[in-house]
Amino acid sequence: MMYWLSDFSGDIAVLNLFRYLTFRTGGAVITSMVIAFVFGPAIIRWLKSRQTNGQPIRNDGPESHVLTKQGTPTMGGMMMLLGIAVSTLIWADLSNGYVWAVLAVTLGFGVIGFVDDYLKVTRSHSSGLPGRVKLGAQTAIAIAVALWIVNLTTEVTPTGLALPFFKDLLVDLGWFYIPFAAFVMVGASNAVNLTDGLDGLAIVPVMISAGVFLIISYLIGNVVFADYLQVHFVRGTGELTVFCGAIIGAGLGFLWFNAPPAMVFMGDTGSLAMGGALGAVAVVTKHEIVLAITGGLFVLETVSVIVQVVSFKLTGRRVFRMAPLHHHFEQKGWAEPTIVIRFWIIACVLGIVGLSTLKLR
Repeated sequence: MMYWLSDFSGDIAVLNLFRYLTFRTGGAVITSMVIAFVFGPAIIRWLKSRQTNGQPIRNDGPESHVLTKQGTPTMGGMMMLLGIAVSTLIWADLSNGYVWAVLAVTLGFGVIGFVDDYLKVTRSHSSGLPGRVKLGAQTAIAIAVALWIVNLTTEVTPTGLALPFFKDLLVDLGWFYIPFAAFVMVGASNAVNLTDGLDGLAIVPVMISAGVFLIISYLIGNVVFADYLQVHFVRGTGELTVFCGAIIGAGLGFLWFNAPPAMVFMGDTGSLAMGGALGAVAVVTKHEIVLAITGGLFVLETVSVIVQVVSFKLTGRRVFRMAPLHHHFEQKGWAEPTIVIRFWIIACVLGIVGLSTLKLR
């Protein structure tokens, strides 16, 4: 919306600022953060009034959570979705189809997560939507958006997959790219969901990944920088820097209330949406594999669950004391803030590695 003010820069020179991505991205960060700060307390009060017992605690989870987390409201992801949506609509160029595509995934997955959280709260049980229903709804949205993105992409091979460390190389997957892109979005969404188990654990790695893709989107969408780095140029992806900035700002605002001890949990409303958002941006920029590196912490948490389930079914033994991985370290006696901060450090390192792939080619 603000971008259109630049059309009047001939009459009012200062309005030319709204033409610059860097300025609008900064505006998106601040706007989404302020929205979370301002509306966060009211949203938390409303959630508490509607959730007598707060988020249901898993019976098979750590025993300490019954004491420390009982009564804390969930669905706090609503404040992030509000901040991201409003700030993106204000600061992004709304004629850019990629902006609407990533917003569709974010809000679509957020609605699925909201329904899942609502059922958990109203039933006072940790099970919400049936797994097949939730996964099916996510897959349907992801496939539709993947087709949308492919139709929007004209500058490079729409169904191409970029490989890190190779100069401007795209491997054409043909129609297989559609299920692959859907898998990236759905997989990222559920990986963030699995990681969201301790106060502040998931949101900081989400912001780190968003920061990496903010830079990637800007560079990939700029023909000069893309040529210098010898990576593929995708026209229009630069506008996603505004969207990624909105994620960072909303994440900072949410972290204010989610820092230990958390006043609110993001719930599936937030975790499914944030993961889906990162997956969608990765698909648009054709850096899906880089997302697996940058979001390696989410991958590690997911793999720990898979390994635990497969090992128990095949051998009757558990590899970890409890899965996902952060619960394993809880069972080993690590304090919650220790686990969270060390996982943040790992996420920072992986973010740097993912970003370095732009130059190491």
